[in-house]
Amino acid sequence: MSNAKPFEPVYMPVGVLTAALQELTPRERRDPDPDLAIEEWLEYAAKLGADNIELSAALHPDESDVPAEAMLDPVANTLDLREPFNQARADRVLASVKSTGVDIADVAYFDNLLHHDPETRQKKVDFMLATMDSAVLLGADAVCGFVGRDQTKSMDQNLIEFENTFVPLLKAAKERGLEYRVEQCPMPGWTPSDNFHNNLGYAPGTWIALHQICERNGVGDQFRIHYDPSHAILMGQDTRSIFQYLKDEGYNFLITGMHVKGQVVDSKGVAGWGYGGQTVNRGDWIDGEISPNPADQANAWKIQTVLCEHELPGTARHDPLAYLQNRTVDWLDHQLAARELLDMDFATTPLIVEHEYGPARIQDQDLLRPILEGSISFTRNIDRAAADMFALQHQVLAAQDIAIQGVGREAYRS
Repeated sequence: MSNAKPFEPVYMPVGVLTAALQELTPRERRDPDPDLAIEEWLEYAAKLGADNIELSAALHPDESDVPAEAMLDPVANTLDLREPFNQARADRVLASVKSTGVDIADVAYFDNLLHHDPETRQKKVDFMLATMDSAVLLGADAVCGFVGRDQTKSMDQNLIEFENTFVPLLKAAKERGLEYRVEQCPMPGWTPSDNFHNNLGYAPGTWIALHQICERNGVGDQFRIHYDPSHAILMGQDTRSIFQYLKDEGYNFLITGMHVKGQVVDSKGVAGWGYGGQTVNRGDWIDGEISPNPADQANAWKIQTVLCEHELPGTARHDPLAYLQNRTVDWLDHQLAARELLDMDFATTPLIVEHEYGPARIQDQDLLRPILEGSISFTRNIDRAAADMFALQHQVLAAQDIAIQGVGREAYRS
């Protein structure tokens, strides 16, 4: 005889990546007092109703090898590491964490850690090590970043570069008790090259290949994925199929972090260029040579932006046909699929809202506040709806042998 099971949905915390507003604390105030930027972001996050922040670190514009004008997004070094982040700095930040009630979920540094120039690569690796040290002092259990790509080598050759560079980095993470979570953006416009995939960790197939390298070297537990559904849409994928693939292959434990950022495909752009994106006449090459003007080099991102536009969760129209065609994120099914298919601690894994919706990239905290408030509220409520459905259908009804109605979205189905 079946027994009644209580209705006990598990909701996920909701946070925000501090790159959502780079100039919350203007540079003339934060450069001489770097931790002020973190304090003011924690206060702002509390006003937004966020449970936590993902703290963005980056090389200061004065130290980066990529000019700020060549980047799609402004530089977001909320965590300023020009000087070492020591215990005194950490104590100051943690006092703000306590006073605001907003936690630090993890620390993120998104850069090309397989850069072809050895000196530049080492500089970025050293910065990631400093990011790890900061995460430890702040009580975070992970750092988030990219893998990157050596542009002079094939993807197979980059597997060797990964082993040479990332195994020592992951051993450093292991010593510090941290995970390294890879965001899977392919970074197609990162350089003026014709390469679409400039971040080796861009899809489940490569995640598994990289994890196998890590396992061989004793650091499998340190390599994890910070999943972002916007990048799946960019590559014609959908969340449910990706999660099903990971489960089928025995790797549904790999995802331990989540960005919630959407993508809306421009069907006209796909008609003109296909999913490979705009490859010529972008403006980053002049007379057959890469333009020396950094602002021109930013046009390399047309390889992506001709196809789609990032969505801040809740800002795109409800579009059932687009969901089925993988032209935008079906947020409810995204959250359902996670619960049905992933091996994840949902009570402690935050949904990090990442804001890259161009028309709403407002560098005015008062104007941006209601936009982020709305997106965070949408994310929280869509997750609660999914959690309620999962608990009702897969726990309460299942315990009493009552069938779930209908069919629902199915993986791998066109």
